[in-house]
Amino acid sequence: MRPAVALELLAAPGAVSGVRRALRSYGIDVQLCASELVTNVIRHVGEGVPVTVRVWREEGGRVRLGVTDPDPRALPVLVAAAGTEAESGRGLALLDALAVRWGVEQEAGRKTVWCELFTDAETVAVTAADTPRTPERSGRRRPSAGALGHSSARS
Repeated sequence: MRPAVALELLAAPGAVSGVRRALRSYGIDVQLCASELVTNVIRHVGEGVPVTVRVWREEGGRVRLGVTDPDPRALPVLVAAAGTEAESGRGLALLDALAVRWGVEQEAGRKTVWCELFTDAETVAVTAADTPRTPERSGRRRPSAGALGHSSARS
């Protein structure tokens, strides 16, 4: 599997905007999900840890985003509902609403949180034949419009 974009960085608040800029050609949904995943590394693994952000095209017009960090134990948790006054807890819910599917790959000494999204953005097509397959959720078969109000059906 060969990513079209591979960014190596240290997890820091200032790096998040650089990731968004680097992924501009992939569209707002990819930028937003990458921002959320890098921010989760900063918050839950620690500032200054090495992070790799990879993006590539999959068959069927999907874009796959993966964010790898060095802590296989700090797993993402989808919070049922963040209160209106909560300052955090919405990032994975947002990713869950935008992505066709997402998951975690754990390896010795690292983990990768990944997601697949539909996008209308034009990028170089790179196919990844050996990516892990997980069940898709029904209801997310069309390209995302980037709006937060879409319903998220589960299978």
